[in-house]
Amino acid sequence: MNSFSFGTVASLISAPGAVQQLNNICRQLKIQRPFIVTDPGIEKSGLVAQAMYPLSQAGVNCECFTQVIADPPENIILQAVEMAKACAADGIIGLGGGSSLDTAKLVALLANSDERLVDIYGVDNVQGQRLPLIMIPTTAGTGSEVTAVAIVTTGNTTKAGVVSPVLFADVALLDAELTLGLPPATTAMTGIDAMVHAIEAYTSRLKKNPYSDMLALHALKLLSANLLTAFSDGTDIEARQQMLLGACLAGQAFANAPVAAVHALAYPLGGHFHLPHGLSNSLVLPEVLKFNATSAASLYADLADLIVPSKRGEGLDAQAKTARLIDYFIQLIDELALPHRLSKVGIKQSDLPMLAKDAMLQQRLLVNNPRELSEHDALTIYQNSF
Repeated sequence: MNSFSFGTVASLISAPGAVQQLNNICRQLKIQRPFIVTDPGIEKSGLVAQAMYPLSQAGVNCECFTQVIADPPENIILQAVEMAKACAADGIIGLGGGSSLDTAKLVALLANSDERLVDIYGVDNVQGQRLPLIMIPTTAGTGSEVTAVAIVTTGNTTKAGVVSPVLFADVALLDAELTLGLPPATTAMTGIDAMVHAIEAYTSRLKKNPYSDMLALHALKLLSANLLTAFSDGTDIEARQQMLLGACLAGQAFANAPVAAVHALAYPLGGHFHLPHGLSNSLVLPEVLKFNATSAASLYADLADLIVPSKRGEGLDAQAKTARLIDYFIQLIDELALPHRLSKVGIKQSDLPMLAKDAMLQQRLLVNNPRELSEHDALTIYQNSF
């Protein structure tokens, strides 16, 4: 019997219009001075006003930090922390994509603690306690609303993670009304990101467990059934809600059975070329699946049975099912109008050795890969993806 532990957020609410419950949630958490953390795009779209409406109707004054940027650097996080302290915030609301949610986690902690950001990078280095924390995703991708990880840009091309159960939110609120009209390209990239979370959680080498397996499988089922619909019709509320739930379940899965080589090879693409994270994942996903097939075919076969099942009498073995799974993702990426090759996104062949070297810095992720991966292997994957 495998021993394991499993952690997630204390409460999850999934329903269109759920943001209308925000005032009641704040009251239950004894939040009187909420502080919203988000980005300029979310503010411009009107989603901040939409989220604040039930609070303002109840006479609750809510301050906002709206300057989060993609892959947030340390200085942005620290600015948000100082503003939260100046407002005497007693609760934090993260609203937006993964960058806003990750920033909100760290604001909730650092605005309530004497700890320094630089001292808490890594796993289980957090000593203090955070403020009450509510997470409201506006994309169906990162699953950050239910993870205990916050990723920070620490240099021109480097990132570091803060990993601690203290970062699990009190409430994750999934409201598809906040995702209606999301641009198709964003829907595509975040959707692929969520699917990669489910795949890598299901095949994670060290911490895979029955709960993470269950969540990953159901996540992949929901995501594969709804991504193309959400991509082609941004107003389909049912597809949007199912995508949010699928991304959330995938987030719960990989929060406990961590991601691996796809993410490890994607991070340098984002760090050096500022590609969106979901796009970085999609660019290397097929070749990582091919690389892992010799070690993970039986697990990939399970996923193929779920989303591209064999026809009666085909009698496919695990390797054939894996090949079918890989073909499915190649076709899906094409249907989502995402570029297939690194050469199509401004990367030169001469960049590949540098990317391979940087990918090896992601040992926190690579140890979870079902097959051991060397720098030479990373270079080969990049070359085959070029």
